[in-house]
Amino acid sequence: MPRQLRVEYPGAIYHVMSRGNGCQNIFYDDVDRQDFLKTLAEACQKTGWQVHAYCLMGNHFHLVVETPNGNLVAGMRWFLSSYTLRLNRRHQRFGHVFSGRYKALIVEGSGNGYLKTVCDYVHLNPVRARLLGKADRLLGYPWSSFSWYLAVPAHRPAWLRVERLLGEHGISGDTPAGRQTFEQRMEARRAAKTDGSEWAKVRRGWCLGSEDFRQGLLERMEGKLGDHHAGGLHQETAEAKAERIIREEMTRQGWKEKELKERTKSDPVKLALAARLRQETTLTIRAIAGRLDMGTWKSAKTRLQSRKAKEKDDANISVF
Repeated sequence: MPRQLRVEYPGAIYHVMSRGNGCQNIFYDDVDRQDFLKTLAEACQKTGWQVHAYCLMGNHFHLVVETPNGNLVAGMRWFLSSYTLRLNRRHQRFGHVFSGRYKALIVEGSGNGYLKTVCDYVHLNPVRARLLGKADRLLGYPWSSFSWYLAVPAHRPAWLRVERLLGEHGISGDTPAGRQTFEQRMEARRAAKTDGSEWAKVRRGWCLGSEDFRQGLLERMEGKLGDHHAGGLHQETAEAKAERIIREEMTRQGWKEKELKERTKSDPVKLALAARLRQETTLTIRAIAGRLDMGTWKSAKTRLQSRKAKEKDDANISVF
C-alpha cells in the first residue's frame, strides 16, 4: 500500500495518532508517561510546535499540534525516536515501540469548529475507552491536556496553547469563569447521547475541514506524490534553521566560514554553538559534528556531555 503524502506548511494543524508495535503498550507506568510529556516539551522547544490537545492511552497516544514552521516530519522523527530510545533504555528492552507510520490528519484552523471537533475527540477519549466511571469528572483522567485547560495560565506548560480551542467553544477569555464554562460544556457533551458518527472523519479521513480547505490541500499535493514536502512552501527545515543559527553566531563573533573550520574541535564558542543546535533543532549529533568540523560524532558527543556536566557543577557551586 502506498504511503500517504505528508503535507507540510507553516501554521498547519494535525491530529497525530500512533499505536504501539503489535498493539502493545507504549507506557508501562506513570514514569513513562511523564517521560513522554517531557520529550514532547523538548520537541516543542526544538521545533516551535504548539500543542492544542493531547491524550495518553495504554497502547497509543493522541496529539493535536500546530506547526508554525511547517516541520511536522522532522519533529515527529526526533520525538518518536527519542521516546523509543528512552523507554528501551529504562526498561532494558530492544526493538520498535511504535507500529509503522503515525497517522496525521490535517485540520483546518479557520475558527469554524474543526479544531474544536478534533480536540473534543481527543479529550473525550478516556470516556469512550470507559476509563472513567459515571460519577467521575472528565478532570479525573490525569493523562490528557483537559486538566491543564482548567488550570491557571501560570501553572500550564508553556507549549500548550488554549485560547484557540476556548474561542471555538465561544469562550472569550481564559478566566476562572471561562474555564468553568469550558468544563461544563465538555461534561454536557460527554453526557449527550451519540452514535459516534460525528467522529467518522476524524478516525478515517486524511483531512478535516471545508471543501475549499480540502481543494487547497489537493493543489499543494499536485505533482508531489512520493515526496513528503508540499511544493512552493516557505518552510524552515531543520537544516535551514541550523544554518541561520550558525550565521547569527558567526556574525556575532566576526568569523568567516574559514575561521569556523580552523577553530579547534573543543573551542568554547564552537561547543556552545553545537549545544544550541542540539537544543533548538532536530539535527543529529553526527550532522552537527560534520557541519562544525568537530571530529567524529562520538568525540563531539563526549565534549558536549563534559560541557553540560561542567555547567551543572558551576551552577551548583554558585548556589553555595
